[in-house]
Amino acid sequence: MAEVTLNVAGRAHTVACRDGEEPQLRELAAMLDNHADTAIKASGGLSAERTMLIIALMLADELAEARRNPPKGVPDSTLDRIADRLEAVASALEDETASS
Repeated sequence: MAEVTLNVAGRAHTVACRDGEEPQLRELAAMLDNHADTAIKASGGLSAERTMLIIALMLADELAEARRNPPKGVPDSTLDRIADRLEAVASALEDETASS
């Protein structure tokens, strides 16, 4: 088992992963962090947990839009796998935030 430290919204979160998954988790964390400034403003800076919730909602909205209007050639199974991965990362980050 490997561990990787992901930086999202100015906070470091160390999560366990399978060996070799570190680059993908860093990429997913970067996707989350791309929404951090907007989420911090939207949450009123109240808490890291609320900020992560706003980020998750923003990504869920993007996913829902992609499901409504999928790009040609992308099978639903691929979108489902992406959704599963995003949910796993969000859950791991929420668990890390809750234990902090």
